[in-house]
Amino acid sequence: MHTPIHVPKWFMATMVFSVLVSFTAGAAVLVPSKTEVPPLDPTLIQQADMLSLAFQQAADHISPSVVSIMSEKQLQTLQGRGSLQSQIPEEFRRFFGDDFDRFFQTPMQPRGGGVQQGFGSGVIVSNDGYILTNNHVVADADKITVKTVDEDTYEAEIVGRDPKSDIALLKVDASGLPAAKLAAADDVRVGQWVIAVGGPFGLENTVTSGIVSATGRNTVGIADYENFIQTDAAINPGNSGGPLVNLHGEVVGINTAIATRSGSNAGVGFSIPIGMARHIMGSLKETGRVDRGFIGAVIQNLTKDLAASFNYDSDYGVLIGDVTDDGPAAKAGLKSGDIVRKIDGKKMKNSSELRNAVATTKPDSTVEFEIFRDGKIQIVEVRIGLLDDKVMVASNGDTSVSTDLGMTLQTVTPRIAEALGYSESQKGVVITEVEPGSLAASAGLRKKDIIVKLNGEDIEDTGGFREVLNKYDAKQGLRFQVKTEGISRFLFLKTR
Repeated sequence: MHTPIHVPKWFMATMVFSVLVSFTAGAAVLVPSKTEVPPLDPTLIQQADMLSLAFQQAADHISPSVVSIMSEKQLQTLQGRGSLQSQIPEEFRRFFGDDFDRFFQTPMQPRGGGVQQGFGSGVIVSNDGYILTNNHVVADADKITVKTVDEDTYEAEIVGRDPKSDIALLKVDASGLPAAKLAAADDVRVGQWVIAVGGPFGLENTVTSGIVSATGRNTVGIADYENFIQTDAAINPGNSGGPLVNLHGEVVGINTAIATRSGSNAGVGFSIPIGMARHIMGSLKETGRVDRGFIGAVIQNLTKDLAASFNYDSDYGVLIGDVTDDGPAAKAGLKSGDIVRKIDGKKMKNSSELRNAVATTKPDSTVEFEIFRDGKIQIVEVRIGLLDDKVMVASNGDTSVSTDLGMTLQTVTPRIAEALGYSESQKGVVITEVEPGSLAASAGLRKKDIIVKLNGEDIEDTGGFREVLNKYDAKQGLRFQVKTEGISRFLFLKTR
């Protein structure tokens, strides 16, 4: 008979505690430690350092060539802030709202004084003191002071200004200045790294970086001739006139404006391509003015519908709506309805591009136009003329007969032609009324337009118009050639 074993409660408690402790200790050994910080890859760091060094070198290379510009204008009477703002061009002010005055020029009026001051930037382009900047930085200034990175100051004179491109050329009496290197051509690419240098908010020689967001921006609406580089490099008050630079330290653009609602950088800045700036600078340096080329033709963008109506299937080209009598285009044999594909081998993608190409061509030089006419590609040599800024005068019209397209027409008589400002021999039908929301209105047809051709067929009177109209299906499209205030253009109408 076995003797029962009595285990004291305190012994059992001690054993349980010991087991728990041993399990706990074991668990502590088995639980993995916190995640270790991985080592940095020295190769990646080296690559990043190389990119950083490229930015540093570009900034070091360009900075000595960037100057601060202060313009002063003597006011005839003491004026408050509101009246100063009224002197700022509307096309610039609408970009920046009420904050435009502190964006590029920050007008200030010393207490008791009558001087308006403005601030901007510029870039030295020659060792003997020529400086490139924006026209709006120095426009109407009575005194211009330039300060270099070495704190040297010079009084500058205006060699010439071109409001149509917003470029100005200054000259200071100095030698041995550090001139910036200008890029050889406008070969900037979307995504390319760039830096902007200037004096935003009075902070001189500030460098910001970004990429080229877009090129060929020609509908910004701040200059007559536009072909802007768009960048997200920060451009702020005081940057205007400063350079946009690639990583080789070469100037690729002149910083000009931003799109913003606050007055400060919003990641959408615009720079004038150095190719355009160089052309303007050369003209200003040589003659103090800019002589632009012209061909004497009315041009328009080529829509898909218009292109199809001409049996033209390329994705580029510009349509000639009309040519002026005895103008360079007419003398070269260019005609209304021709599609300009290339100028000297360069593709023309829109009317602004063609306009800029012609304008920057030296007058009296000969260029090669590649055109599409009647299903064939032809080469036409055009001798560029000198642009003479003339404004066409509007004329008055008359009324009578209607169509299913939502417009009323009347045959152009000698009396009507004369009243509209044309010769008595002008043929066609004049639009006397256009119904709002109609097919005619949606196509862009307007009151006082004279329809001279429909789908390439001559129109001489309302009867002839109806006869031609009945030959075609509007669902397939109708191509109108109309004259508006003496200028011929094409319009396309299509029913759904």
